[in-house]
Amino acid sequence: MTTSISEQLEQPMQCEGLLRCVFGVSELDREVYEVLTTEGHPCTVEQVADTIDSDRSTAYRSLRRLVDVGAVSRRPVSYNDGGCYHVFEPVDADELVDSLHQYLDEWYRRIDGLIVEFEQRHSSKSRQAADGERV
Repeated sequence: MTTSISEQLEQPMQCEGLLRCVFGVSELDREVYEVLTTEGHPCTVEQVADTIDSDRSTAYRSLRRLVDVGAVSRRPVSYNDGGCYHVFEPVDADELVDSLHQYLDEWYRRIDGLIVEFEQRHSSKSRQAADGERV
């Protein structure tokens, strides 16, 4: 797994890796997200588990992570005779894109702040200005 920005930029970037890159979801989570987007209708945990050939608890954990990062929504559906179950579906693409932009903007602000801090500590211009203030 790459850790530095320079290493990440050396790797080919693909749309499929976007959720992993921004939200840190697993490959299985990405696969579950793809299932939900290709099905075209809300899915139960059982439907997802069957599609990815996994047990129900594994599918649920993956769906939960996707809900937690805001890529998937969960809503209850009531049985006619009482009780309920939950279905999962991807959030609106525009909503997810807005969220991705917000994360990217926040990341950029933080990195920019670190660059400014680095410059203040290590730049010869900054040291000269600080020395001039002390005189």
